[in-house]
Amino acid sequence: MITTVFITRALKNAILSSAFARFLLFCCVCLCASGASLAAPTEVTQLRVERAEDGVYLSATVRFELPSVVEDALLKGIAVYFVVEADIYRDRWYWTDARVASAARTLRLAYQPLTGRWRVNIVSGLITSSSGLRATLNQNYDTLPEALSAVQRIARWKIAEANEVEPDASYGLELNFRLDLSQLPRPFQIGVAGQRDWSIAAQLKERLRFAPLPSPLAAPPPLAAPAAAEGVK
Repeated sequence: MITTVFITRALKNAILSSAFARFLLFCCVCLCASGASLAAPTEVTQLRVERAEDGVYLSATVRFELPSVVEDALLKGIAVYFVVEADIYRDRWYWTDARVASAARTLRLAYQPLTGRWRVNIVSGLITSSSGLRATLNQNYDTLPEALSAVQRIARWKIAEANEVEPDASYGLELNFRLDLSQLPRPFQIGVAGQRDWSIAAQLKERLRFAPLPSPLAAPPPLAAPAAAEGVK
């Protein structure tokens, strides 16, 4: 009996150890698979805000990796839309900050199977069912990386008029970039809702203080008198 009990316990321990090893292996595989599927986070870099005589301009770069499922949808002829929104708030110590300026633009990325090229449409404002694309800036590209570069690069985008901000006042900037799933075909929206691969979004908050513009009436500095050449009388 003692021998039988010993063998039974040893067999049970071996089975448990084997099952635990398989469980650990399964967990490692799942972690590796999930880690490989996670894309780099979307982030806004190289932000620059400048005030000119006719308004406030913003330049930035949005870094993100296009998930394979989004690329597959593009190759099947489904256009995707990215939205960029910028809001400027003026600080108020006695109340909530006041929004003094707001701007938005929509970028449509699509693949053209007949030509094998990519097209980017840049629309001022947000797209609604009634407005459509309206007046757009269109550009064609030979490859997807070139088209994505145009989507990710924001160059001198006017986000406010010059009279909407004051020099030496303290402001806050909120910049938002996202993939707009509401522009996808209705059946497609149901399928991608809640999927992490379709979540492309970034937000950036910065403090701003605008310097006064140089006065156009300011007299230019006097020119330095040329030095007399040696040996000339």
